[in-house]
Amino acid sequence: MKQLKQTIYPGLLLSLAIASLSKILAIWLPSLGAGTIAILLGIFLGNLFFNQSVWQKGTKFSEKTLLELSIVLLGTTVTFQTIVQIGGSGILFIMCQMTLTILSAYFIGKKLKFNQTMSLLMAGGNAVCGSSAIGAIAPEIGAKDKEKGQIITLVNLLGTVMMLTLPIIGGTVFTDNVMAKSALIGGTLQSVGQVIASANMVSSQVVEMATLFKILRIMFLVVVVFAFGKIANQSTDNNLTIQEKAKKKFPLPWYIIGFIICCVLNSVIHFPTILSQTTHSISGWFEITALAAIGLRINAKEFFKEGPRFLAYAGSVGIVQTIVAITLIKLLSI
Repeated sequence: MKQLKQTIYPGLLLSLAIASLSKILAIWLPSLGAGTIAILLGIFLGNLFFNQSVWQKGTKFSEKTLLELSIVLLGTTVTFQTIVQIGGSGILFIMCQMTLTILSAYFIGKKLKFNQTMSLLMAGGNAVCGSSAIGAIAPEIGAKDKEKGQIITLVNLLGTVMMLTLPIIGGTVFTDNVMAKSALIGGTLQSVGQVIASANMVSSQVVEMATLFKILRIMFLVVVVFAFGKIANQSTDNNLTIQEKAKKKFPLPWYIIGFIICCVLNSVIHFPTILSQTTHSISGWFEITALAAIGLRINAKEFFKEGPRFLAYAGSVGIVQTIVAITLIKLLSI
């Protein structure tokens, strides 16, 4: 126990403290949200004051384990009945939007000389659910902590900009069409918090429907993680013997299996509202604490040295994602 306190506890408590401060600051800065504030505070404090080795094991634990647990608990807020409320055109929109976002983000990443791992992380983070998706995808494609941290930071910064601009774009393009504006916000923004914050700038109706579109994207997380893992491991699999292939682990990580189980149980028996609200709150705390830890572990000098290329990547993906969403909404008459 003494050894555990000397290794995990300092970094874990530091991450939790930054997450708590971020929650408080988010009261006065709701447009940013606690998640974005946490990662920015983590970068600032980690590079100026908390870059000693004593924090490293705890921040690594927070970054990995807490993010995985938040993904499992996220399943308690999702049900398959969501699909009925959105309708066939809404489901088709989400499937097309996610597919085109993944393809475009991957293609742009390769053109800008990002490696396959970072391109896949960017594609998955923008297509599904931001930090949670990146946290789920990263171990399946062998992403390094540095790569994961850089892309999570980039996706959060992009999401913040889009969170503020999409309500204006939606109101200009779709005027009084609640469903269309909901699809634009819920089908495009990276995190659940960003969706809710952005939709709140429009109306309570948009908040409700945009959240449903977002939840439907989260339900496809399992498919994306599985597919990306296959893509990343394809060349390795070709060189394995039959015996080595037999020894390979189950194709889905434990936290994705946990997500599926929670989602199925919630769809069949419907968890009590208080339970869903509690697990959602805990999941949010885990995610924000993990984001704080990720910020603490990012070397700002190395990240901003690549500044122009990273910003070009984020900007290009955001523009393409928005244009694709507007086009699909019009074509599908949502």
